[in-house]
This record gives sequence, structure tokens and C-alpha cells, in this order.
Amino acid sequence: MVAVTQPARSSKARGTADRSRSGRSDRPHRAKGSSRATRRGEPDLLSRALAEALSLRLPADAVLRKFFREHPELGRRDRADLADTVFDVLRHRRLYAHFAQAGDGAIEERLIQLSRAWRARMASAGTAGTAGTAGTAGTAAAPGRRAPETTRDPVATADWLTRIGAADLDSLPAAVALSLPDWLFEALCDRFGEAEARALGRSLLEPAPLQLRANALKVRREALIEQLEAEGIRARAIAAVPGALEVEGHPALERSAAFAAGAFEVQDAGSQLLALLVGARRGQRVIDLCAGAGGKTLALAAMMNSLGQVFACDVSIARLQRLRPRLTRSGATNVQPFAIDSLADRKLERLAARAHAVLVDAPCTGTGTLRRNPDLKWRFGPDDLLRLRDEQRAILAAAARLVAPDGVLVYATCSLLAAENEEQAQWFEASHPEFQREDAAALLSAAGAVLPADAFRDRALVCLPHRHGTDAFFGVRWRRVRPQSKQGAETLPSS
Repeated sequence: MVAVTQPARSSKARGTADRSRSGRSDRPHRAKGSSRATRRGEPDLLSRALAEALSLRLPADAVLRKFFREHPELGRRDRADLADTVFDVLRHRRLYAHFAQAGDGAIEERLIQLSRAWRARMASAGTAGTAGTAGTAGTAAAPGRRAPETTRDPVATADWLTRIGAADLDSLPAAVALSLPDWLFEALCDRFGEAEARALGRSLLEPAPLQLRANALKVRREALIEQLEAEGIRARAIAAVPGALEVEGHPALERSAAFAAGAFEVQDAGSQLLALLVGARRGQRVIDLCAGAGGKTLALAAMMNSLGQVFACDVSIARLQRLRPRLTRSGATNVQPFAIDSLADRKLERLAARAHAVLVDAPCTGTGTLRRNPDLKWRFGPDDLLRLRDEQRAILAAAARLVAPDGVLVYATCSLLAAENEEQAQWFEASHPEFQREDAAALLSAAGAVLPADAFRDRALVCLPHRHGTDAFFGVRWRRVRPQSKQGAETLPSS
């Protein structure tokens, strides 16, 4: 991420560069085996893990990774149950807290009971679970998973089940039923209208699917599906996005031979569309200005067949270090990662007006990734938007200086908020008239994507989970028109 100051947890501080935006599972790696002996101590361990996650001192995935390192005695099944419950409570935190007001005992234990009761109800109903037209969604057991256990206190279980079963969610404020902060639900209503905001809010309560990008440098998508199935991993092509596929369940992909061979990257299909929107071609000079761990960088390199140059820039050396093993696996040879101190770094100055394409995958609230990172909605508030707005504008202005005449600039976020998307695009166009917006629908269609009309607004890409099955993304592309003299004659040759 290119920023002088880091947000509290912007979408690039996610571990995220491509976990929160990329289709990675929202639960950490789990060891093989099951430790039944740990069952007696599990409730206390679960309460402790949940309390730490609810404190918001660390991102939830970091909390669980640390917790599992400290408790190696937990078997695979115990870890799965613990992770599922922690993430489910974070997704439904506001709704569960509403019901938990009437309970006794520690709040963590009440939330755990509610989570298990709710998921048991959804599993018994055979649905991933919408209850009530006002809308909230439960989390049913994932494919191949057992239904979640209910609490070990049968009286408490019956009480919670009765409360949930009798609940009239339509009578609750929509933001409570959807477990969203008031400010966020209001912002979604302002951007999409209330009916669409409710449907979107319900989708944010569901776990995200696991999506991959076939590495075109090494394998075709159809061949990759066959390779994965030979390893016992079921996958299907995502017809709308070239090279994208979706995996069933949550297999240990990093143990697969296909992963070791660099045949795929874990990346949300919407994130893949943003790389396609750049339209990188062989022989070009392309800059990924907020590269992070490099998911889109690698996609751009594959689009170019490793011919030309891709500069992967970020202020975080740690994030760029995570790119290096991925780069080695991918087989891409045209990527040059380099850390920058600031937007005024001399390395960037040397690239001024020389790039055929620049991608700004901007730091943002990450609200489009709430299915994967449900704690984000409790981490950010309206005040954070003001700081991020200024940071995004500074990055866009710096990126504009890098674009050669007739080159393109793509601005992208994984945010649901107009303040980070349409409003920023409008600001840029007003302050940089030398850039003209291009039609994202036509560009992506030419690249082989098959998307519905509702994936576009005002010639920009707008992906939404309840409509398109991806995380939420916004992407707009501009072309830098050739400067003109006072007489209107073009004065600069194309690059």
C-alpha cells in the first residue's frame, strides 16, 4: 500500500493484500487429526479465543493463528469448530448481542451459545439461512463439515433456541438484524437504496467462497481442474471470468502439488476482473502502485506472458517479501518488486510519464470483504473515511504523474462505500481533465469476461457479493489523452 500513514486496518493491512480481496479462506490453516481429549477444556478455550477476537486488538485471523500456535494440542476438528464459532459471532455480533442481553453468565459464553443455536437451526432447516424478510443470515455447516455442536448446557440451549425461533426479525431495526453498524447501513442505503442494502447486508453474513486464478503461464483452467480433482479437490470453472475457478469446501490447497508447481493463486474472481480491467499487454511498462503481497501483480505478469515490465511498489517491505515466494512459484520473470519510502520516492520519479498502465489498488475500509473479515465492520468508523479519502486522493494524484500520454490509469477498491468509490472518481476527473473515463463493460467483454449489466455503473465496474458471487469491488479506468497546444494541435507523440 502506498501511504505515508497506515490506516488502523486498511484493506491492505489485511495480511490482506490478497487474502481479504482475493478469495482466501477466512479461517487459518488447520492441522490434521482430531484431539478428542481436548473437548473437556474446549469451552474455556473457545471463550478465551472469542474474547481476544472481540477485543479487536488484532485482526481475527491473526488472533486465531496466535491462539493455535499457543495450543498445539487442539486437533483439526477442534480448530475448525473454534474458528467457525469465532467468525460466526463476529459476523452476527450485533444481532447476537441483542438476544444475549436477557441471558446470564459471561458474555462470551452467551454469544457462543447463540452462535451454536443459530447455526444448528439453520443446518436443520437445510439452508445457509435467511430468517425473516428484514433479513439476517446464519452460517450453516460448510460442505463436508458436520453441523455445529450446540452448547453443553441443554437448558441454556433450549432457551436460546426458543428465543431465536420466536424472534421476529422484521420488528428489529434493519442494522441490528443485519449486524451492521448504523453508519454503515445508512451509507449502503444512500448508495444502493434500502431494499438493495438489505439484500447486500444478508449476503455479508455468509462465508465467502474459495476462488482461484489459474496461472496462464503454466496451465489452462480446464487442465488445472483435472489436476486438482486428481488430488481430491473438487473445483468448477467460473464462466464469467476467464481463468477463474471455485473450490468446494476448504481443502488444504497449500499442500497440493498444483500449488507447489505454481499452477494457481488464491484470488477472488472480482479481484481478477480488476487485473483484466488494466488490460496489460506484452512489452508494456506497468506499475502496480499499491502491490501489497502481489496477487494482482502476478495476474498482470501472466497477462503479459512475462514480456515487458511490471513494477510492484509498496511502502511495506514485509508485504513485498510475501510476494517473492509467490513470484518464484508463478514462473513470472518480468516483475520488479521495490519498496518506496513515500509517494515522492525517487524510484517513482524516474518512472514519471513512462508507464503504459498504472494500477492503484487503493488502501480502503475493506468493507467489500466483510464475508472474509467480519471484524472490519467493528474496526472502522466515519472518521476513518476522512483520513482514507485524503490518502486515496494523494495516491491517485501521484499515480497520474506516472502515466504516459495515451496510457491508462485504473483506480480500484474493495469498498462498498461511495465515499471511497464514485466520489473519488468524480474528484479525480474534476481535478485531472487530461484523463478520460473508458467503458469498463466494453473493456472486460473484449478481455473475455461475461458479466451482467448490473455489474457496471457509469462505465465503472461494481461487483457485489449478493449479485455476482464475488467480494465487493469498484474499478474505473481512465486514459490520459494527449496534451494539446493553445491552437488545439497535439504536441506529444504517443509512448
